[in-house]
Amino acid sequence: MTGGKSSFTPDDFFRACDVSRETLDRLRVYAALLKKWQKSINLVSPQTVQDMWWRHFYDSAQLAALIPDRAGDLKILDIGSGAGFPGLVLSILGRGSVHLVESNSKKCAFLRQVIRETGARAEVHQSRIEDLPPFAVDYVTSRALAPLDRLLHWVVPFVTPQTICLFPKGQSAEAELKQAQKNWRFSLKKYTSRTEESAMILKLGKIRTLD
Repeated sequence: MTGGKSSFTPDDFFRACDVSRETLDRLRVYAALLKKWQKSINLVSPQTVQDMWWRHFYDSAQLAALIPDRAGDLKILDIGSGAGFPGLVLSILGRGSVHLVESNSKKCAFLRQVIRETGARAEVHQSRIEDLPPFAVDYVTSRALAPLDRLLHWVVPFVTPQTICLFPKGQSAEAELKQAQKNWRFSLKKYTSRTEESAMILKLGKIRTLD
């Protein structure tokens, strides 16, 4: 596997993630649409477009290893989906039926086109998470949306005692955990990110408020 960012190719992704050629082809369609739409709307940071297979696709796919392969029968809630990372990647990787929550209408239009052209099992909710009627889910994901304490306030209506939250976090992870633990109790496991040594993935379960 290539160790660099811009040098990380779709074939590197194929080898690193052990996906089928069909799955890789669907992700290539996704990548092509991202490049096309990025010219007119800001889906991702412009500096990351050339590194997208590392910074976005591989970074999202690493969460799949933390979700059991149950023939796609899991229900996943991805909030602040933006360009679809990580939720849409997880859907294409067959981890479950994904509910993508995004308030920006243009980004929602992009997500719907990717779903149509890749056959992803995903549904787009054009809404702020605070305004979405709650429904129970198995997993919650969110990437670079808000501090952990705020995320938990938003997602608690959707979680059950069995729900797992997977939140990629950067260097602020420990500070966010310390703040969140003032208001919440949860089980916790930390995983070092494969794409950034100073980042981690927080796996939270059994989430409940202190009061």
